[in-house]
Amino acid sequence: MRKSRINVLGALMIVSLMFMVSCSKDTDPSETDLFVGTYRGSISYTDGEENISDADGRVTVAKVGDTYTFAFGTGIPNITGVKFQESDDGTYISIGEGLTGITISASNLNMLVTNDEGTWTADCER
Repeated sequence: MRKSRINVLGALMIVSLMFMVSCSKDTDPSETDLFVGTYRGSISYTDGEENISDADGRVTVAKVGDTYTFAFGTGIPNITGVKFQESDDGTYISIGEGLTGITISASNLNMLVTNDEGTWTADCER
């Protein structure tokens, strides 16, 4: 009986943490040090041998501090360790070797990243 109470309490804590960390659609990723949001739209990946595309795909964006991670579904490898710089129009553009080609705002994610691991594209909205 005590073990089941601990399990229920643990589950409640995890659910509470998920709600606190997830962000509303109006939250701009750049405005907070902790961000989790999902962008939906067309995504693709190719590495020369494998081609994956999904017209109704999703990308989960997580930000901790000033570093972003882009998690794709459908077998597309994640992109990690991305940093951004603000552009004149209020969007953010990725910087860093092999990770350029990503723009993000509160409502849009656009990506064309090509490096030694492959090519990722995304045209998504939130």
